[in-house]
Amino acid sequence: MFEVMVKGGFSAAHQLREYPGKCEALHGHNWTVEVTVRSGKLNELDMVMDFTELKESLGKVLGRLDHKLLNELKPFDKLSSTSENVAKYVFDEMRKTLSAYEIAWVRVWESDDSAATYYGR
Repeated sequence: MFEVMVKGGFSAAHQLREYPGKCEALHGHNWTVEVTVRSGKLNELDMVMDFTELKESLGKVLGRLDHKLLNELKPFDKLSSTSENVAKYVFDEMRKTLSAYEIAWVRVWESDDSAATYYGR
């Protein structure tokens, strides 16, 4: 099994509704996002996929979140904007744009030492 991974980032604010602590208040992060694509075989160029294509796709997804208040965007207007849910959102959006590939997982870092990973179904 082969995996390739790229990183991207975005800056955004959010607040965790009904959270019993300081993160209920509006605050922001410089989020780092890792996306990994998996394949049991390589393509005709001996790659899982082109890193450029993967980076461009991630950039488009993250561009929708960059410099936004996440709580005002769908699905976070109803769903809590936790790192876990942001990871699932990015996973689902990447799956739509790269339907020919298997998205293995998405990891979202909200700080240098705190991350959440979504593996899909």
